[in-house]
Amino acid sequence: MFTELPSCDYRTRRTWKPNVQDKRLFSYILDRHIRVKVTTHALRCIDKAGGIDEYLLKTPYCKMDTETGLFWKTKIEKLYGELGNTEVLFFSPEDEAKFEQEFKEMKIAEKAARSEARRRASGWPDKLKQIEGGTDAEEGSLHEAGDHADHENEKVANF
Repeated sequence: MFTELPSCDYRTRRTWKPNVQDKRLFSYILDRHIRVKVTTHALRCIDKAGGIDEYLLKTPYCKMDTETGLFWKTKIEKLYGELGNTEVLFFSPEDEAKFEQEFKEMKIAEKAARSEARRRASGWPDKLKQIEGGTDAEEGSLHEAGDHADHENEKVANF
């Protein structure tokens, strides 16, 4: 394709370069990141396939242009085959119920710890000690408005 420049009659040859990006893609089969140079078109294809593992497994060898791509494809195919041969164990219903109960207990303990942290941050333990000690903030306001003689008797009784 030629492009014409308005000021002169010279024509220049147009060239296109691929949009190559250095990326780190996570492989679930390898359980680690893979550093690769890929084009934006290849990135869209990887996303459409569902990840680098699925893309490499679905792409035929004749379409793999680079040695790096062929290397990762063979490695992932080998590990994928080994994963297919592994035995998958399921837990018994009793064990699953036990795990679920432990999880619920852990969540309850976590919730209690959070609420305790909030109470400490707001100064609630001091108020709690006052309530447990028998002097409530509401009772104190009632005593201030109440009889002075009753108030003195309570002070003596508390000592």
